[in-house]
Parts: sequence; structure tokens; C-alpha cells
Amino acid sequence: MGKVHVDGQDAGDVTLYALSTCMWCKKTRDLLSKLGVGHDYVYVDLTSGAERAGLIDELRRFNPDLTFPTLVVNGKVIIGYREKEIKSALGVM
Repeated sequence: MGKVHVDGQDAGDVTLYALSTCMWCKKTRDLLSKLGVGHDYVYVDLTSGAERAGLIDELRRFNPDLTFPTLVVNGKVIIGYREKEIKSALGVM
């Protein structure tokens, strides 16, 4: 499946690493959509083979513990569902 782009307001480079079964990942995706922010997301658990290995290597650079959700906003890493932190990083309040 790989990364999926969602169109919206440009807030820079916004990527969500998530699991398809994770409630907090869904809440993070819903928040990004509600805020109307353009972003990429990927359900790591729905990938396989070389694609998954590449995503795990990419994610490990941001979050060595490989926990979800991991949101990267212009290089700032937010681990877990942290609404205030996410809004602050995106410049929306």
C-alpha cells in the first residue's frame, strides 16, 4: 500500500507512521483531516517485504522504539496522540 497523500493546507513536510488497528493512530489521522492539513500517512502493518523494511528503517531514525502513532512535522517528532503538541507543530491553535 505504501504512503498515501492527503491534500490540504500546506504545513510543510507532515508524515504519520501508523498501524491500521491502532485507535490512537486513527485519532491522529482524524485530527489532521479535521484541521485540513495536507499530509502523508502509511499503515506500516499493511506493508511487507522490502517496502516494510524500508519504512521500519525510516521510522527508526525518528523513533528508535518503533511505537505508534509517530508523527513527523518538518523534522519535529511527536510520539503518541498529543493534540496540543500536534497543533503547535502545525502552527494551528
